[in-house]
Amino acid sequence: MIAQIEQLMYQLSDLFMAPVLALIAVLFIYSLFASGQFFSQSLQRKRQYSSFVTLINTGIGNKQPLTLTGYPLATLANEYTTISQEQLDVAALKELEGVRNVSRLAPMLGLIATMIPMGPALKSLADGNIQGISENLIVAFSAVIFGLVIASITFWIASVKKRWLAEELVALLPLLNNTPKIAKSQAEVHAVETNHAAA
Repeated sequence: MIAQIEQLMYQLSDLFMAPVLALIAVLFIYSLFASGQFFSQSLQRKRQYSSFVTLINTGIGNKQPLTLTGYPLATLANEYTTISQEQLDVAALKELEGVRNVSRLAPMLGLIATMIPMGPALKSLADGNIQGISENLIVAFSAVIFGLVIASITFWIASVKKRWLAEELVALLPLLNNTPKIAKSQAEVHAVETNHAAA
């Protein structure tokens, strides 16, 4: 019974190899795409920094037609002036979700793709088949190398973007706290003007 279970698990593990390698290839392409997107956003942030400073100095309640490309949280706050800190936190997590998940998933897939060929490699070793050992080990080491490269790229991107979003959030928090006060003062002014007109 135990031998049958072991044989079944061995056969099933072989079936996982092709999907895992396909996923590693897809994640590698994603990491290259994320790198291009990251460098593009870096250039956009440098170009639109003056607009970001203008928004911080003048406030978010004015609905100014500012170009804030590269500043996702500032863009969101400028478009939706009643947005809360919690909503900006969720938006920041959404911005980081892709690269953070890939940076964690890629090493796991690399480890799976490394362990699967080890069984056939050990079997080839027992049979004295040197060529079988080398073929399986090539696949195993290539998979783990790709997994680590993907994780390294996406982890670095996630770390820098996390700092960018934290800087935006720190700069926007005072504006979010002042927005209700501005709205209240405008309502009070409107009420005074209405009373004065009625009198």
